[in-house]
Amino acid sequence: MLTDQLRRPLRDLRISVIDRCNFRCRYCMPKEIFGPDFPFLPQDQLLTFDELKRLVQLFVKLGVQKIRITGGEPLLRKDVSKLVFMLRDIDGLKDIAMSTNGVLLPKYARQLKESGLDRVSVSLDSLDDEKFGFMNGRGTKVKTVLNGIKAAQDAGLPVKVNMVVQKGINEQDILPLARYFRKTDCILRFIEYMDVGNVNGWKMDNVVSKKKIFDMINQEMPLEALEPNYRGEVASRFLYKGTNKEIGIISSVTDTFCSNCTRARLSADGKLYTCLFAAKGNDLKAYLRSGVTDSMILERLKNIWSLRRDRYSEERQQLIKDHQGYKKIEMSYIGG
Repeated sequence: MLTDQLRRPLRDLRISVIDRCNFRCRYCMPKEIFGPDFPFLPQDQLLTFDELKRLVQLFVKLGVQKIRITGGEPLLRKDVSKLVFMLRDIDGLKDIAMSTNGVLLPKYARQLKESGLDRVSVSLDSLDDEKFGFMNGRGTKVKTVLNGIKAAQDAGLPVKVNMVVQKGINEQDILPLARYFRKTDCILRFIEYMDVGNVNGWKMDNVVSKKKIFDMINQEMPLEALEPNYRGEVASRFLYKGTNKEIGIISSVTDTFCSNCTRARLSADGKLYTCLFAAKGNDLKAYLRSGVTDSMILERLKNIWSLRRDRYSEERQQLIKDHQGYKKIEMSYIGG
C-alpha cells in the first residue's frame, strides 16, 4: 500500500475542472481581487476530460477510491456530466461527488445523476437573503440555492450542505441553519473559517471554533457523537439525540486532522497539490503532454506521495512565524 512519510495512504482525489465561479464569496474569491479583468485560465490550459480520465485511472491503481469534482464552480465547465460518465467506468472507483454553489443544479442535476454522480455538496452560509447576498458577492438569494438543493434531491442525489462560519459575519446563523436542515434529508456541515490562500484576510480572531459551534447546537438540540465512516473523514459527525439526523463539523483550525489526511488535489491546469494549504504544486500537465507512458506517470505519482510530509494545520503557528509572506495557493484554484 502506497503511503507518505507519515504512513498516510492515498484514498481521495479532488479534481478542480475550472478556476472560474459565478459567485464571489469573500472567503474564497473576493470581487475586489477577482474582478472583470482577472486573468482566469484559458481553455487550452485546462486538462481535457481524456487527460483527467487517464490520470484518475492511474490514481485508482495507487489506492484512490473517491473522487470529488470541484472548481471554481464545476458546473461552469462545459459538458462536465460527460466527465462524470467517463470516470464512472473506472474499475475500483467507489464514489464520485461534486461540490457546487447549487445555482445551476436545476439545469444539470438529473443529467449528473444519469451520468453516474453519487452525491453533491452545496454551499450555503446563511438563510438571510441580505447576509447571504453579501457573502456570495453577487446578491444571489437563498431561494436560488434551496431550489438547487431540491433539484438535486428530486434527481436522486444525496445532498450535504456546507456552511463556512465567520465570527462577526454569520455565526448567529448557526442555529437557524441547524433548525432548518434538521427537518430535511440533507446533512448539514459547519466549517471553521480557514486560512486557505492569501486574499481572504484571514485572522484567527475570525474563527468560530468547533467547540463553540457544538456547544451552541447541543444546548438547544442535544447531540451524540458518531464514529467516522472511514479513515481520513474530515468532519466530526454527530446525531441529534433520539433521531437519525446527522450533522458534521469540519475543524482544520482548532482541532486538526492532518494525521489522517488521505487527500490529494489536482488543479484545473494539472498541478498536483498534496495539501490544501500548499504553496507549490507538481506539474502533471506538461508531463502528460510530453508523451510519457502510464508507467512513467505512475512512478512520478508514487514519488510525489511517498515524499509527502504535509501537516500545515498542525504546524500553522510555527510556519506563519518562520515564513512571513508564505504564499499559499488560492482555494478557488484547487477547489477547497
